[in-house]
Amino acid sequence: MNSPTVRIARLSARHPWRALVGWLLFTALCLAVGSAAGTHKATTADYRVGEAGRAEALAADGRLERRPTEQILVSARSGPLDAGAAHSAVEDLTTRMKRLPEVDRVAAPVRSADGRVLLVEVALKGEELDATHKVGALVAQTEAVQRRHPALLVQETGSPSTSKGVDQQRDDDLALSEKITLPVTLVTLLVAFGSLTMAAVPLLLALSSIASAVGLAMVASHLSPDTGVGTNVILMIGLAVGVDYTLFHLKREREERARSGGRLSSEALVELAAATSGRAVVVSGLAVVASTATLYLASDVIFSSLATGTIVVVLTAVASSLTALPALLTLLGRRAERRALRRARRGRPARRLRDGSGGRFWPALLRPATRRPAATLVLSLLALIGLALPVSGLKITEMSRDTHSRAIPAMRVYDRLNAEFPDRRVTHQVVVRADASRSAEVTGRLRSLARRAAADPLFTGASTIRTSADHRTSTLELRVPYLGNSPQAYASLDHLRHDYLPATVGRVAGAQYGVTGDVARYTDYPAHQDSKLPLVLGALLLVTFLMTLYAFRSVVLGVLGVVLNLLSAAAALGLLVLVFQHTWAEGLLNFSSTGSIGSRVPLFLFVILFGLSMDYQVFVVSRIREAVLAGTPTRQAVVDGIRRSASVVTSAAVVMTTVFVSFVFLHIIEMKQIGFVLAAAVLLDAFVVRVLILPAALLLLGERTWWPVRPARTAADGPNPALVDVG
Repeated sequence: MNSPTVRIARLSARHPWRALVGWLLFTALCLAVGSAAGTHKATTADYRVGEAGRAEALAADGRLERRPTEQILVSARSGPLDAGAAHSAVEDLTTRMKRLPEVDRVAAPVRSADGRVLLVEVALKGEELDATHKVGALVAQTEAVQRRHPALLVQETGSPSTSKGVDQQRDDDLALSEKITLPVTLVTLLVAFGSLTMAAVPLLLALSSIASAVGLAMVASHLSPDTGVGTNVILMIGLAVGVDYTLFHLKREREERARSGGRLSSEALVELAAATSGRAVVVSGLAVVASTATLYLASDVIFSSLATGTIVVVLTAVASSLTALPALLTLLGRRAERRALRRARRGRPARRLRDGSGGRFWPALLRPATRRPAATLVLSLLALIGLALPVSGLKITEMSRDTHSRAIPAMRVYDRLNAEFPDRRVTHQVVVRADASRSAEVTGRLRSLARRAAADPLFTGASTIRTSADHRTSTLELRVPYLGNSPQAYASLDHLRHDYLPATVGRVAGAQYGVTGDVARYTDYPAHQDSKLPLVLGALLLVTFLMTLYAFRSVVLGVLGVVLNLLSAAAALGLLVLVFQHTWAEGLLNFSSTGSIGSRVPLFLFVILFGLSMDYQVFVVSRIREAVLAGTPTRQAVVDGIRRSASVVTSAAVVMTTVFVSFVFLHIIEMKQIGFVLAAAVLLDAFVVRVLILPAALLLLGERTWWPVRPARTAADGPNPALVDVG
């Protein structure tokens, strides 16, 4: 019993105060170094994919990229608009905006078709992502104009102000999520351990791991830029796995303490837990890291940011379970020993600890799988397949600005803007790059394209042509009077790309061209993900198989793990389709259905679930393998192993589900979907796969479970089977 896991735990147990101080110093150092390094934010260029991304790059090279723009609406509070008052307000607004260093230009006011609203567009300097931090100055001036002209209604919207509102809403939602998650997690742990002190240990270690990971993620952002979602995923995954890993370790230590009846010291019990559950935690953590790393293959800055946050927080959670946790267990164990000694001196019996046998509840729950494994397996598989059937109707889309919550003031003004100025709902930007000597030819072709679009009812007929100073890049802006998520908007893009461009600018020799804009982005991103999905999914299946093979030396278990993970993920995705692609659950979960699923959700589900499922897989099968190593027949080992691990798996699943469910309360539809689908997947995995399907399958397989190498039986005079390393 001299593995690295045991050696680290032994060192921490012998010097607990040094280990705890060392962990706290490590956490402080991570935060200090992260704060000093700062966070390297992703730039606009990092988000570019597909034809839209290439077109944006061409426009940026020619300094013709579309500027982030704010729209200010001036109207009467009631009745017709007073022309004089509106003119005075617009002049005041224009003067104020032009003074701001953040502003690039202010357009002349435009009147709505019914004459009731004036529109002033203000373009900001710099990139789109930077505009979120600059827009506050513009909003302040708009509010100042509103105060000076109280008889009018002066309102602002635009991508920058909407993004700022979304960020604020997300921060508020996460604060609410934490207020829900932490107390519920503490209550769950109280039920599991019956002790406030023991319940607080997993929570405190998880929070310290999250703090360390936040600091390390800042440093890592200089290698893989942060997109603003890194902290969110660190909180979500960190709390889930941090509590789980500590829970596995704590449960095993208490079980061994109850079994020893006071004959073993706290240090010895810590080593026992490290040799078994500690090893399982390390393997589980490595499995999550390896699975999550496949997200880098998606070649997408958001997925890379998600992967970095997940990997960092999982590694810190594993590190805390190897160092700080053994030290805490030793200190708490010594305190328990002193209490037991005092009770003995007073002639009072020692307190009885639960041995983790699971009582009567789990044997009853496992009875179908143990008595009728074939029927249980078939019925459970049919149930999962039935839940997975709706996946055939899965519709993937990029969640556009139209899907944001109307609780954001800028979104309510955005709806007014679309209603009053329908011709400005969508703008396509055609970008052409060619030799400077062909500038006149390119301009002529763009005019021809504009004439074709003007004859198409999908376009408004309005167009603007611009040419760069070096005459190598030209752009054409075309407007569409339909919302960005409408079929007509997508049809207009299709006409441009497949009909009008090849017939016009496509005839310019050596020209590079493409279409960008919001609709183009919404189209190209899901297509990009679809192209990467086979690669990521294939790598994920391979990693899952290899990690299981490494942990248990069994090809059968490797294949079984892959199949079960696929089934539980597909079933959860089917539930997601049933809930979010339809309207029946809108009131229950407080959302407006888009009739689709966010383009990032399925891939994120598969990758994260495959990793998290390994937690349960490794922990449960490790207990079974321990019994087999001790000479127990496989059938009995399956029953005992699952019965002994069932309660801790349930507690871990409840904690993890609580964390994910809290994200369902967020306003952002894609975060709602991620929280729901991960919660559903964890529940299915813990209560259907691990309690019904896995034991039934292993009982039917029997000794074939361990093919090609059955674990060698531990010699009778050898070490305690509980001390033998798993894997």
